[in-house]
Amino acid sequence: MSLLKVENLNVFYGDVQVLHEVSLEVGRGEVVTIVGANAAGKSTLLRALSGLLKKVSGSIHFNSEEILGKPAFEIAEKGLIHVPEGRRVFPLLTVQENLEIGAYTQRVRGNLKGKLREVYEIFPALDEHKGQAAGSLSGGEQQMLAIARGLMADPILLMIDEPSLGLAPILVAKTFQTLEEIKKEDVTILLVEQNVVRALEFSDRAYVLENGRVTLQGTGPELLKDPYLKKAYMGL
Repeated sequence: MSLLKVENLNVFYGDVQVLHEVSLEVGRGEVVTIVGANAAGKSTLLRALSGLLKKVSGSIHFNSEEILGKPAFEIAEKGLIHVPEGRRVFPLLTVQENLEIGAYTQRVRGNLKGKLREVYEIFPALDEHKGQAAGSLSGGEQQMLAIARGLMADPILLMIDEPSLGLAPILVAKTFQTLEEIKKEDVTILLVEQNVVRALEFSDRAYVLENGRVTLQGTGPELLKDPYLKKAYMGL
């Protein structure tokens, strides 16, 4: 049974339709990636799933429950956690204060110390800088903090939007190593990522979103070999 099942999702910004009849599934324990060009609607999809957008129709079932129309805080309480594009850490707060803000769900509040310990084990560099202002971290460290803050909410499904955006190649490699560690913790991941090759290598399955519509889907290895995808997104 799917952990997340999206059927015929339509999303509007004002009178402009951005997503058209989008359907996808994420199984428990899977890594599923959404790839596509800029302005394809990838970030809009994640915002719709996390309850941040209101002009939405269709169906979104999470953990066998319809969540379309529920407020974002209720969706987060159910374990669907969104790490948005652009890091968005609280720059004047310390690393640990940023992490503590992530532990806002009721399921985590009684185990804050334990959750901090788990997250610092995955992100030892954050442990070293836990008393430092988040705004003074490097771009790569801020991205790690944003992902770690998402993990503090004890997600059942973690949605991560463009984690490698703007990072140097060595930091991109580090980011995907970290995602591998998170995957080992049995966290289901829905990933939006511009680095198509790395994303497909990492994923169990993937969907290609173009102009707000799903145009291709398959396993990561299948799509890596797809002639159209190789030409359009990999420069091959």
